[in-house]
Amino acid sequence: MASIGSQVRKVSTSIDPIVTDYAVGYFNHLSKKTFDSVQSKQLNLPEEVSFVGDLLVNAGADKSQIDELAENILQQLTLQLNENQAKLEITGDTSKRLLDINVLQSHNNKANINASLDRLGVNGDIEHTGRKMETRVDLKKLAKAEQKIAKKVAKRNNKFVKYEASKLIDEQKNDDYDSFFLKINPLDFGAGAGKSKDIKIDTFDLYVGDGQRILSDTNLSLSYGRRYGLVGQNGIGKSTLLRALSRRELNVPKHISILHVEQELRGDETLALQSVLDADVWRKQLLSEETKINSRLKEIENLRTEFDEDSLEIKKLDNESQDLDNHLMQIAEKLADMESDKAEARAASILYGLGFSTEAQQKPTNSFSGGWRMRLSLARALFCQPDLLLLDEPSNMLDVPSIAYLSEYLKTYPATLLVVSHDRAFLNEVATDIIYQHNERLDYYRGQDFDTFYKTKEERRKNAQKEYENQMAYRKHLQEFIDKYRYNAAKSQEAQSRIKKLEKLPVLEPPEEDKSVTFHFPECEKLSPPIIQLQDVSFGYDEKNLLLKDVNLDVQMDSRIALVGANGCGKTTLLKVMMEQLRPLQGYVSRNGRLRIGYFTQHHVDSMDLTTSAVDWMSKTFPGKNDEEYRRHLGAFGITGSLGLQKMQLLSGGQKSRVAFAALCLNNPHILILDEPSNHLDTTGLDALIDALKNFSGGVLMVSHDISVINSVCNEIWVSEEGTVKKFGGSIYDYRDHIISLANDAGVVKKH
Repeated sequence: MASIGSQVRKVSTSIDPIVTDYAVGYFNHLSKKTFDSVQSKQLNLPEEVSFVGDLLVNAGADKSQIDELAENILQQLTLQLNENQAKLEITGDTSKRLLDINVLQSHNNKANINASLDRLGVNGDIEHTGRKMETRVDLKKLAKAEQKIAKKVAKRNNKFVKYEASKLIDEQKNDDYDSFFLKINPLDFGAGAGKSKDIKIDTFDLYVGDGQRILSDTNLSLSYGRRYGLVGQNGIGKSTLLRALSRRELNVPKHISILHVEQELRGDETLALQSVLDADVWRKQLLSEETKINSRLKEIENLRTEFDEDSLEIKKLDNESQDLDNHLMQIAEKLADMESDKAEARAASILYGLGFSTEAQQKPTNSFSGGWRMRLSLARALFCQPDLLLLDEPSNMLDVPSIAYLSEYLKTYPATLLVVSHDRAFLNEVATDIIYQHNERLDYYRGQDFDTFYKTKEERRKNAQKEYENQMAYRKHLQEFIDKYRYNAAKSQEAQSRIKKLEKLPVLEPPEEDKSVTFHFPECEKLSPPIIQLQDVSFGYDEKNLLLKDVNLDVQMDSRIALVGANGCGKTTLLKVMMEQLRPLQGYVSRNGRLRIGYFTQHHVDSMDLTTSAVDWMSKTFPGKNDEEYRRHLGAFGITGSLGLQKMQLLSGGQKSRVAFAALCLNNPHILILDEPSNHLDTTGLDALIDALKNFSGGVLMVSHDISVINSVCNEIWVSEEGTVKKFGGSIYDYRDHIISLANDAGVVKKH
């Protein structure tokens, strides 16, 4: 049979020779142990062989070959061990030496013991095993090999993070909220005391379920107490990164608590205020545990009367009581740290700021619509105050007053915030740093709000483009000289010098070009006024509960109007009255007879047949043109090339919105009425929309929560509140400041 060393080397040709040498030395060491009468009795061969096998596999060896090798070596060593033990039964153990105990007792430290052993003729160190086993393994090489293996294993653990592969996803579907929260954020007393809450994850890849890589060889660094805005084009993988963090797919330290707002709350009979209080599972668990401990302490006090003071039972009860008192103190400290006594007031304040009246807070969660339940999810997250709060487009579910409140609240958030948003004004208010996700990497813009980031990014791109062009020109200059004089005897030395210069130049990639998107709303003919005019309009589904009362306003061909106000105050109802989809109970709606309106609402996106292409859907829904005309029209809204021909379910949310914009323009509208047009559009799409609305020859009336879009497009602000609509004398930023001032006066926005 071949020697153990040759067997190991035969299957380890593809891995680091240092690791191979270590494995050979280890197996030779095991082989010696099988002949040692003392150590063979303590030998666990299967475990020892398995350890080396795993080491070789982690270093890159083929697992099937290593399994076969391990089986052969185990058989060989087991045979040696059995033969040695059979021999011991006949000859006895001759390895033990009789030591003079008096000599050993006169020395009480390790150095003196070894000196005494030398006098007795024994060479070795008895510190661990009683005898010294020589090894042929180079200790320096061993340390180096172990470091290499540790790095490879660590890299492998982080390298291939496949979000959909996580067991926690299925567990979240099956678990209730409390169970999943505690699985992600286990309650452990003192676990995070004194530990840093910064997050640093080195060198990882991130994939989505179909094998598409969204991040490659990337580092994620989040400093505790900073507020990060995560930006990038639609479909780049920002939401996937947040989900991977929220489920600890990435290696976030266990003592850092995480909460992610991504799904609306499941409605039930729980009151809105109580659902927010219940969101802090730690507080809920601690209060429950506190109640149980107090109950048990009362039981112990009653049991004491049944036994004598000196009895064993009393001592047991005293010990239990002391343990419970200690744990009760820990719970009290934990509850005091999280200010449990102020929890209800804080929860009510958060709900009020997000638009829930005092009466609404006492309603069951199943009485709210999906949008309001999303607000409840946001309120629950803000109430919990996790160490890492993850928000995905939080402003999409909010109106302008609620966004103003949220911005003020988050500006003083005491822990780490990572928010995905395309709302520039919101990011300018909240973010202390910007992370730009693109080209499978993350770029950090530290200490910058969105506007500063946008300027810096463009400067970086221009500088990179200039450097690239300069190098390409220099390369061309060198190459021309080389080509001209390479075979010229007089100039050959200079040509060789330039060849070396060319080889040493760093290879630069051309800078990434931002994908440009353009929108174009078609020209429309002028109409004479009145275009749309409302006179003393009142509306309600019954006369006793009017949603709108005595509304007077008009829309002209050059209007740029923003309609703002809290959700539920009648903004969408007003739009439907203007378009004569609803008939007022009182007053008049006057419209030009030739008026054509383009109406955009998120409902239009939801009602698309996503199993067909944009071209096919438009030809069925708005017939009258050929496919080439539909493709050309879609191209005016950034749906170019094959995008118009593939199934719309493969398009991003922003791309579907562009299809909806294209559809509403097929009748060449005079007035555009837009209900939340900025939802799902990324920065590029928003820029294109703003430019198109500025250049549109007709009128614009929009309901929007995006302050930066309103500020760029609109010159009139209408406020819907208390059942009526009035013009606001100022800009959208003046209105925002007015809302914050009212909230501060009411004590809604408070420091953490």
